[in-house]
Amino acid sequence: MTGVYNFSAGPAVLPEEVLKQAAAEMLDYHGCGMSVMEMSHRSKEFQGIIDDAEADLRELMGIPDNYRVIFMQGGATAQFAAIPMNLMRNKVADYIVSGSWSNKAAKEAQMYGQVNILASSKDDNFSYVPETDGLEISPDADYVYICQNETITGTTYHKLPDTQGKPLVSDVSSMFLSEPMDVSKYGVVYGGVQKNIGPAGVAIVIAREDLVTDEVLAGTPTILNWKVNADKGSLNNTPPCYTIYICGLVFKWLKAQGGLEGIAARNREKAQLLYDYLDQSKLFKGTARKEDRSIMNVPFITGDADLDAKFCAEAAQHGIANIKGHRSVGGMRASIYNAMPIEGVQALVSFMEQFEKENA
Repeated sequence: MTGVYNFSAGPAVLPEEVLKQAAAEMLDYHGCGMSVMEMSHRSKEFQGIIDDAEADLRELMGIPDNYRVIFMQGGATAQFAAIPMNLMRNKVADYIVSGSWSNKAAKEAQMYGQVNILASSKDDNFSYVPETDGLEISPDADYVYICQNETITGTTYHKLPDTQGKPLVSDVSSMFLSEPMDVSKYGVVYGGVQKNIGPAGVAIVIAREDLVTDEVLAGTPTILNWKVNADKGSLNNTPPCYTIYICGLVFKWLKAQGGLEGIAARNREKAQLLYDYLDQSKLFKGTARKEDRSIMNVPFITGDADLDAKFCAEAAQHGIANIKGHRSVGGMRASIYNAMPIEGVQALVSFMEQFEKENA
């Protein structure tokens, strides 16, 4: 690892091996004499890149054959609108609000139909995942929506809600490819890639084929129409080619790490190291409820805003970058995505120990 340990929530750290390969291929991709940045998206070279990326993603996640994979533009936020546009046939949807991102998605969906908030943890600044047992799913709901890992507050669903046969739509942006998941339990899985997979600019939508139809809301723009983009192999218009290329390199890197089971074991080890320190610390305290903690995003505070600011400033001097927490939570946040080596978490914990001795 060179440079700093980058704990940014996104855009975020990428595997060093991937960056080195991209650098080596920058001027001449596989002998074609061009960079991926300048080749046509209609070229056979790029067709190979996007085909390989989809095939590797399908292999990593065990995506069933009856699911479409679409590389969409605009990140996850564009899908806040695309989801109701493509799915709200009855113009009714149920949302579980566990944090800022599910809250924003629900507000966006209200522009297109009736949104029922089944449960929310807003009462405690989204520090926990709301109880989902016994939820009254709306009989006419087109889907049930969750954000499975809330980046800002560091909470995650360890158990999926029972949607009583309604399609479950899940934003997995900040936990994408961090652990195995059974795609068949979802109607739609989607996420922006800039947290755990690649550079900003792409959202990957994995949708069951019966939900990818021509029955979209009137006024749905072509760029947000899942069926049009799926039928065109994500090439209806020029996609963010270089971002998709980097995503493809990350997929191959993940396969070399032992797939999602291998990376999940590493992720749990990193998270345990940090949480174990937080739980015994007399200065630092995690802000998420223990049973709902994320293994990707770990917010923590000292309880003193001035001390938090001092920690962030001194951490930067020790090669620990982008550790400042989101303004809605305060304090610090360590995003320990797939590409963060355990040495980075060890360096963070070591600095926390030193800071606590000097400031407690």
